[in-house]
Amino acid sequence: MTIENILLLTIIAIALVLFSIEWIAIDIVALGLLASLIITGLLPLDQAFAGFGNDTIVLIVGLLILTASLVRNGVVDLLSQKMMHNAGNNPKQLLGTTMLVVAGLSSFMSNTAATALFIPVVMGFARRLNLHASRLLMPLAFSAILASSVTLVGTSTNIVVSGVLTRYGMSPLGMFELAPVGVPILVVGLVYMALIGVRMIPKREAAEKLTEQFGLRPYLTEVIIPTGSDLIGKTLKEAALGRNLDLTVLVIVRGKDRFVAPSAELALQENDVLLVEGKPEDILKVKNTSGIEIVADASPSDQDLEADKMQLVEAIILVRSPLLGRTLRGLDLRDKFRIQALAIHRHEGMILHNLNKIPLRLGDVLLIQGEHDDIMSLERNNIIRVIGTVAHNRPNTRRSGIAIGIFAGVIGLASLNILPLALAVLMGTFFAFLTRCITPEEAYREVEWKLIILIGSMLAFGAAMEHTGTAKYLAEQLVNVTGNLNPLILLSGFFVLTLILTQPMSNQAAAMVVLPVAIQSAMQLGLNPRTFAVMIALGASTSFITPLEPACMMVYSLGRYRFLDFIKVGSLLTLFIYVIAILLVPVFWPL
Repeated sequence: MTIENILLLTIIAIALVLFSIEWIAIDIVALGLLASLIITGLLPLDQAFAGFGNDTIVLIVGLLILTASLVRNGVVDLLSQKMMHNAGNNPKQLLGTTMLVVAGLSSFMSNTAATALFIPVVMGFARRLNLHASRLLMPLAFSAILASSVTLVGTSTNIVVSGVLTRYGMSPLGMFELAPVGVPILVVGLVYMALIGVRMIPKREAAEKLTEQFGLRPYLTEVIIPTGSDLIGKTLKEAALGRNLDLTVLVIVRGKDRFVAPSAELALQENDVLLVEGKPEDILKVKNTSGIEIVADASPSDQDLEADKMQLVEAIILVRSPLLGRTLRGLDLRDKFRIQALAIHRHEGMILHNLNKIPLRLGDVLLIQGEHDDIMSLERNNIIRVIGTVAHNRPNTRRSGIAIGIFAGVIGLASLNILPLALAVLMGTFFAFLTRCITPEEAYREVEWKLIILIGSMLAFGAAMEHTGTAKYLAEQLVNVTGNLNPLILLSGFFVLTLILTQPMSNQAAAMVVLPVAIQSAMQLGLNPRTFAVMIALGASTSFITPLEPACMMVYSLGRYRFLDFIKVGSLLTLFIYVIAILLVPVFWPL
């Protein structure tokens, strides 16, 4: 082992730890990995940045834009209406229809995007039919992930694997090359979830009222400004109830008038009743504070937090939200958007205090208060996605046929080998812009730049594995140990290794870590490297035993799941997928 090998393995070990613990955002870790490869001389500068010019990047950006075009022109909305019509009021039919529609959609777009698009639809169905959302949300996420291996474009991981194959002189994966294994995995997975998996998911009740659901009721009380109070005439800002008593004023009732989410400049008057939120111990401080008194036997409800235009809703933080990793104070929701967050629900529990200081995560559910138009403004800007109670603005479907035609044309041209996939996607993106199915400004907002940075950087890591001979060295050690074993054992080993790595890491990063070593091992043993590449692509998309996959993270809090729920439901599903893969992959890609 050379110094270069040791140095590269040390760098990737540090990167793997950072990817897993998520103290630092994955795109920052990836850029740090790229910088370290250049600084240490493990990879020449021209090769280091070649990953960002790879056609893999063009493909992923183009597909994200084409997918966004379908969404913005109402194609997904039309599908959800069709779901509602077909499902009626039958819970079993609703479950089956949801999984089939989401799986079909996810076969041609990111499983994360497909899950995000249908979460509000599924939550709406659950509430309308009085069903347990937990019985629908996990099947929704799992069905989206199961479809990842039906087509090349079902997940960016397949595209990354395909790009690596070309670097080794092999032809890229075909549009439906994975389908002989991907379709059986999808069918068995959907049947398993419909007949077995759904029965293993606990029924978790959610309270009818949002204040109860978020555990907010014990933290709400009413206080009154009595006659002679020194707070009379002072603005809320001057009264400083938040600074002095740690109380947040949510509503002011003045006779027949109600001021929901009142302005800081609103002056207090005699006999004003204030609905406030705070810790019980802070509320009790009011008894020892002059100028303000607790209203006896007050019982605030959701309606007290709402007015003619004001609404109390829950909203989820989805992929590409500018709130991810940021605090509510950083975005200044209250001043910019006239929105107030009252609570955060995440799988660790409810967060009711110091909300403005909490960095938000994917899948966090916010209890927010604001006017309908302001809430919809946040949704249009992809900052939040409202769950259930606010009717979504229906997109203009006038160009939906054009958007579908362009996407179908791209898939058709690539599938029939009339055009290379990258060129077909590039042309599709051009025509989407030309026909105004999506504007460039809208398109750039839809690109998942974190993913692009991650893939570009990890492609450089793969190049470094080859340039330094580290992949070859590791393959030699592996061959020395396993050379006399059945090749199926080695194939299984790479599947399991990828599956394990993809739980804490991104799918793309897990595949890029394992793939160079697997291909080198296959070459040294005289086996078919493509077989190993396909097996790794399948393993990287098998993310069911933890909720760390983005599609699962988005439903984790909403379904009130526990970590053990995913292990219980996902373990048997993972075993089924492995059995299908190890039986069929060597048949269609002989060793």
